[in-house]
Amino acid sequence: MSQKYYQKEIETMSAEDMKQLQSEKLVKQVKHVYDNVPYYKKLMDEKGVRPEDIHGIEDLHKLPFLTKADLRDAYPYGLLAKPLEDCVRIQSTSGTTGRRVVAFYTQHDVDLWEDCCARAITAAGGTKSDVCQVAYGYGLFTGGPGLNGGSHKVGCLTLPMSSGNTDRQIQFMMDLSATILCCTPSYAAYIGETLKEQGYKPEDIPLKAGIFGAEPWTDEMRRSIEATLGIKAYDIYGLTETTGPGVAFECSEQTGMHINEDHFYAEIIDPETGEVLPEGSKGELVFTSLDKEAFPMLRYRTRDICVLSRKKCSCGRTLVKMAKPMGRTDDMLIIRGVNVFPSQIETVLLNEGYEPNYQIIVDRVSNNDTFEINVEMTQGVFTDKVSEILAMEKSLANAMKTMLGINPTIHLVAPKSISRSEGKAVRVIDKRKLI
Repeated sequence: MSQKYYQKEIETMSAEDMKQLQSEKLVKQVKHVYDNVPYYKKLMDEKGVRPEDIHGIEDLHKLPFLTKADLRDAYPYGLLAKPLEDCVRIQSTSGTTGRRVVAFYTQHDVDLWEDCCARAITAAGGTKSDVCQVAYGYGLFTGGPGLNGGSHKVGCLTLPMSSGNTDRQIQFMMDLSATILCCTPSYAAYIGETLKEQGYKPEDIPLKAGIFGAEPWTDEMRRSIEATLGIKAYDIYGLTETTGPGVAFECSEQTGMHINEDHFYAEIIDPETGEVLPEGSKGELVFTSLDKEAFPMLRYRTRDICVLSRKKCSCGRTLVKMAKPMGRTDDMLIIRGVNVFPSQIETVLLNEGYEPNYQIIVDRVSNNDTFEINVEMTQGVFTDKVSEILAMEKSLANAMKTMLGINPTIHLVAPKSISRSEGKAVRVIDKRKLI
């Protein structure tokens, strides 16, 4: 079977040529960051490394790491490497303590990002003859804008649906014969279930492929979505800090995601020591943006745990592969495609006059995440009147939605009723089988 590529020369480049390209880009990028980002210059100076010490990829380990904490400390402009007048867009994630990660893009950055998403769409079989339905959220969230731009680059007819309004999603999907669906896997499953309830069989649905990401999902969930929608389902990976979706993408072999390593250099490190681990080792994924202009990340610690592999792929691409992330080194949860941190929940509780005695319960029912928070009432606010409890739960749920971006179900429970282990409450119960 002949395999199509969006940028064949890059996607099938030899390892030696790729390393040379990466090295050339890295040397320029380190000088760009050192000269224009005082925050990172200080980190380099503290570590005793200067741009002239970096001759290629083999010297990358000399550079200091960047972490989520650095992004919060430098908010909003501290890691900006280009004048604001050269920037054309921001994208953002939800903040962990009220501060958000704001990523900046020049037009060059947007073009490269869209090329990465175009590679993902092409790897899923997309061509200019396809109709691509983008049902990721638009706005500050990177999912919608990234796949929208990638779809344009491929030449697909693009349906910029955004998320929600499932009846309209289905109407446009059927009436305009959408062939590629881009959304979170849980929403794809929901669309599939709704179509089934409306009497559609897989053979009635025009879709041929789906590109799903932004939240963890299992191979069992993949097979279920494929059976319901009659498609082949492809994984996609990205994070706002580096650019958005399209950092890595799945091909037809589906044995991991190809990293667009002409733009993003990947390392696996020991999360405890920071030591770079050899290929095939399981550890924390670290990315370096090789040619992003406005918001370049050098050695950014993603906190995702995975493995890299250069085994030959049947699709013909030589780009290194990353396994589906196997968990995280921090306590972040991804619920319905949104990053949720216990620290955010604690912040809301304290702001609303509660003690931070709570328990997060996450489950997956019919391929959709459920999100509940049990919160202990303090003696000062304790009441047994149902109407008062319901009003308090509603008020707290609204405050949580404002902070988190998604709506949890709040259960106010009696003081000291959440079980503790060694005097400390078990904060998170994740019943989803994601690994």
